[in-house]
Amino acid sequence: MDKSEKIVVGISIGDLNGIGIEVILKTFQDKRMLDFCTPVIFGSTKSISYHKKLLNSELQINGINNIKQLTHNKVNLLNIWKEEVNLEIGNPTKASGKYAFKSLETAVKHLNENTIDVLLTAPINKDNIQSDEFNFAGHTEYLESELEGESLMILISDTLRVGLITGHIPVSEISKNITPELIKKKVDIMHATLVKDFGINKPKIAVLGLNPHCGDKGVIGKEDDEIIRPTVVEIQESGKIVYGPYAADGFFGSNTYKQFDGILAMYHDQGLAPFKALSFGNGVNYTAGLSKIRTSPDHGTAFEIAGKNEANHSSFKEALFTAIEIFRKRKEHNNLTVNVLQVK
Repeated sequence: MDKSEKIVVGISIGDLNGIGIEVILKTFQDKRMLDFCTPVIFGSTKSISYHKKLLNSELQINGINNIKQLTHNKVNLLNIWKEEVNLEIGNPTKASGKYAFKSLETAVKHLNENTIDVLLTAPINKDNIQSDEFNFAGHTEYLESELEGESLMILISDTLRVGLITGHIPVSEISKNITPELIKKKVDIMHATLVKDFGINKPKIAVLGLNPHCGDKGVIGKEDDEIIRPTVVEIQESGKIVYGPYAADGFFGSNTYKQFDGILAMYHDQGLAPFKALSFGNGVNYTAGLSKIRTSPDHGTAFEIAGKNEANHSSFKEALFTAIEIFRKRKEHNNLTVNVLQVK
C-alpha cells in the first residue's frame, strides 16, 4: 500500500488512570498494524512513557509537535501538553479527566480539519471529565455537538449491529422520549449507515418493543400499540424493510436477531445488555450518522485492573479495523454516488 493511501487514525487516550493507554500500546505492539493505517495518538510523551514503564512496553513511539511531522510507518504521538501530570493509576481523578478531555478535544479538532481520517477513542470516565467545556453524558453527545449530522450509537460485532433509539438518559425518562418522530429519525440513520458505511443495499431492520411482551395488548403498557407499531407500519409504507416491535427477550433468546442487518433498541440496557452478553470483548461502539467516523471499544475505563497488565485489547483492535473498513466503504459509496449520470 502506498503511504499516501494509508488511513490516518487519530486516537484519544481516554482517562489517564484507566486502561486506555494500555490497550493502545498493546494494539500497536504488533507491527503489522502499521500495514493498515498510520496512528496518531493525542497525548503527552511523559504520560505515555509512565504507562510504558509500568507495563514494561518496548513499543517505539515517534514523538511529534505538529501533525505535519507524522511518519507513515511509525506510531506517532502528537504532544499536546508538556507539563507533568500526577497519575494515580486505577483511580479517577480531576486531573485524569481534564487531560482525557484535552486529548479528545484536540483529536476532534484535527478530525474536523481533515488532518486525520477517522477517530478512535479510548474510554473516558463520565464523571471526572465533566467541566464547563464538557457537559455531556458521554462521547456520543459531545461528538454530535462538534460534528455535522445527528448521531446514532451502534454496537457492532460479527453477528450484531444494535442501535439505540434513546441513549444516555435515566430510565424514568425513556417512555416520554419515545415518539414517532424519534423512531423515524433513528430508523433513517440506521438505514443510511447500513447502506453507506456497510455496503448493504437493502438493509433489513428490526425495532424492539418498549414494554415486556410488547405491552401484551395494553395490559403492561400502551406505547407499543399506540406509538411504536403504527410508526413501523408508516416506515414500511415508505419502502424501507423494517419489522417490529419485537419483545426483546424472545428476540435475542430465539436467535431472531440473526435475520436482521440492524436492530434498534428502545433504550440503552435493552440493547447493550444482550449485545455484551453475546459479544463482549470483541464488540465495537460506532457513532453513526455524523459527518466523520468515530469508533471505540465496547468496554469502559476498568480502573480495577489498570496498571496490572491485564487489559484485553481485542475490542480496541476491532474498533481500529472497523473504523478503517467504514472509511473505505463510505469512500467507495461516495465515489459511486457523486458521479451518477444525470438523466436529461
